[in-house]
This record gives sequence, C-alpha cells and structure tokens, in this order.
Amino acid sequence: MARPIKMCNCRDEITSKKLGQKCPLLSKRDHGAWWFRYEAPPGSDGKRRRPWAGPYPNKTLAEKDMPRLQADAGSGKPIPDRKVKVGPYLRRWIAGKQSLAASTRGTYTEHIDLYLEPGLGHLHMTDLREYHLTELYAAMTQINRPVDGEPTELLRRLLSARAVATWTRDGEEEPGLWQRRAIGPTTIRRVHATLSSALTTARRQGLIQHDPSKNVELAPARRRRPLVWTAERVRHWEKAGGWGDKKKGIEVAPRPGPVMVWTPAQAGAMLDWLEDVGDRLYPLYHLVMTRGLRRGEAGRLEWSDTDLDGAHTISVLEDEDAEAEQGIKSDSSRRVVLLDKTNVLLLKAWRTRQKTEQLAAGAAWVDSGRVFTTKTGEPLDLDYLTDRWQRLVRWAKQPPVRLHDLRHCAATLMLAAGVDMKVVSATLGHRQFWFTADTYASVVPELAEAAAEAAVSIIPRAARRS
Repeated sequence: MARPIKMCNCRDEITSKKLGQKCPLLSKRDHGAWWFRYEAPPGSDGKRRRPWAGPYPNKTLAEKDMPRLQADAGSGKPIPDRKVKVGPYLRRWIAGKQSLAASTRGTYTEHIDLYLEPGLGHLHMTDLREYHLTELYAAMTQINRPVDGEPTELLRRLLSARAVATWTRDGEEEPGLWQRRAIGPTTIRRVHATLSSALTTARRQGLIQHDPSKNVELAPARRRRPLVWTAERVRHWEKAGGWGDKKKGIEVAPRPGPVMVWTPAQAGAMLDWLEDVGDRLYPLYHLVMTRGLRRGEAGRLEWSDTDLDGAHTISVLEDEDAEAEQGIKSDSSRRVVLLDKTNVLLLKAWRTRQKTEQLAAGAAWVDSGRVFTTKTGEPLDLDYLTDRWQRLVRWAKQPPVRLHDLRHCAATLMLAAGVDMKVVSATLGHRQFWFTADTYASVVPELAEAAAEAAVSIIPRAARRS
C-alpha cells in the first residue's frame, strides 16, 4: 500500500490542468489535503481497482484510516466507485423508484432537472461535500432577485436550466414561466429532501461513505397558515378585480394569502351550487370538504377500504401525493376516518351510479376498484381534479379556494363546531397534535368573529351609527 500524498486542486494558468503534487503552495501547512490509494476487489470487467481515499486534513489521519479501508476492501464490503457522478446517479435513482405516484415522480424529476443536475451533476459522488449543497441553495435563493456583481457559474447553470423548462398549468404547457419565479425556503427544503433520499439510497448501496445532506442547516420554511374569506376580504378582492374579465382585460385579483378557507356559509353555498348543477363528482368534493381528505387520498380510495353498512368508516391507506407540508406527510396519514350520515348516503348513491355506468360501458369498463372513477371505471387524473375544481369555483362565483384548501376548510369547520382538537388532528392525519393547534389557532377565533358579525348585521335597525 502506497503512503499518503499531499495534493491540491490548483490549476496551471496556461493549460488549466490540475497541479496535484506539483503545486508550489503545498509547502504551506493549510494548503491542500492528504490522499492515498488502496487495493480493492476487481471490478465487473475483471480489471484491477486502486481507488483514492481522502481528503484528509493531515497525514496522521490518513495513515490511521489506511488499514481500515484496506480491511473493508478485503472483507468484501462495497467500495465506493469514484467514477460515478451525481447527475447520472440521480437519473438511475429516479428510474428505479418503481412505487412512486406519477405526481410525486414528476416533482422529483423537476428537482433533478432544474436544480440538482445543473448544480451538482458534474461532481463525483465520493467528492460531494456539505459546502457544495450550501452553495447550491445559496444560488437558488438568488434566482429572480437582484444580484451584486456578476452571477456565479453555478447560478448561470441554474438559470440556463430554467430558461428551457416548461410549466404545466390548466393542462397546457407554458414555456418560460420558470424565469419569473423566485425560490423560497420551502422549495429549497423540498429539493433537499429529494437529494437526501437519493443519497440515503447511495450510502445504503455502498456508493458513498459520507452523506453530506445530513449535516446541512437549512433556513426555516414559513408556515402557510390559512386565512378565512371574511366579508371584508371578499370586498377587497372583488374591488381588486375578483375573478377578472378577459374581454375587458381585467386580470384575476390576487388572494389575500396562499391558503384560504371558506366560512360555513360560503362552503354551504358552494355545496348547494354543486348539487343544483348536478356535478358528477359532487360526492367527492363533499367528502373532501367535510372529512379533510387530500386529493390523492380521495382519488385513490378503493371500495374495499370502505365500510358504509357497518362502522361507517373509510380506511385511508396511501398518501404518496400528499403535499410536502411540515407535520403532515407521515405514517399517521394512514388512518380510519369516521363518516357522517350525509357522506354515507352520498357514497351509497355514488356506488349505485357507478354500477349503472359499468353496465353502460360494457366491455369498455375498467375494473380499477377505485371509489371515484371516470365513466368507464378508470382512475381519475388528479391534475384534472385540481383544474376542474378551479373552474367550478369560478363558475359558482365563490372566492377562490384550492382543492387542497378544502382540507383546511374541513378542519376549521370542525373546530368552529366545537370538535376536540385531538379528534381533528387524528381525522386529518397530522403527525403531531401541536401542529394542528398551531396551524389553526388563529383561524377559529376569526371564523367565530365573522359569524358573530354576520348575526348582528341581519338585525333590522332604524338607523346605524358610523
């Protein structure tokens, strides 16, 4: 076994080749690092393998680690392959994730395409360190924000990747929208989670011995607490343009916050409208709005997981499409949800309707086993559910609430009705009770105040003081 040698990454000014052991600055104590080579089992091609180990801050630590690595190699333990780069590995990793939902796979692929491959893809897996991740996340925060001086090479690579990316909205691809989006702590945490999952697999497979994702400190993500569509907020939103008017060139007005919930009166008006127009998926929307299911949970619900004639429950077993929110996505998402009489009746009527559609479809029927399906029995497209919900809310002339926000509507309605916080937490599938209390603590008093104001406002008075 060769002795450790000192090398650095300095390059020749003319040839741009690494100087390695020839750098004149290596005589300085704080310049360069120590490396050594050791004998590893032959590769799959039968050729000799002598991988490098390092970097070590000093020669003593390198010499101390040499016997251990050589012993590991002799015992048959996996030896990291220094030729594997981050980019190709991430592609192989995502291709091997067979159990991912289509939407989750799309999110992971987006993280690889836009950030991880352009930012880290050129590095060897064994060379990946904490500072590489820190530099990537720092560059991400500079996107679409003022930058002092010239952008770094890393930032330029990220911008180039975004320039050719597309964003799917309402089922149509719109190129260039990535160029207008800024990156916040929540997105960075999600990208980091994707990378951390990939590196965990790499270490388990013996491709790396050090996982830098476990030692990176991330900025805290801002909690997206829900806001109630109070009468005052509705007035301001309508004054700003409301749903807009394309013929008059009026854009849709921005919402007061990213997560909005309806008052009981607004939720009731929407359900009444859906029932009056005979919307086919009314039972699904009613279930989500009152029992707090996520889009993916409702879309993937199977008849075998329902008990409509006995305990009046549904078993929520899968949560691959849960939004990446702190305190939510966990094993606690697998839960049993108690149904009220209205939901039981709606689901029974839906089951009868589905059987009628099966007879009409004949040989074209697909026996997916799902509760909510197309007219030919196929599973519903989850993105279609989201897009159609937005159109329905607009047609009903209600203030905008996302399909996922119906989950928050269910929580606030239960709490406003006096349901115990722990029961609400279990119904929603939250991992920890404090998360439910912290998320909705400010919403319920506001909802109660809105109800109190509404009760006073309907009392006829001869004159009102300003």
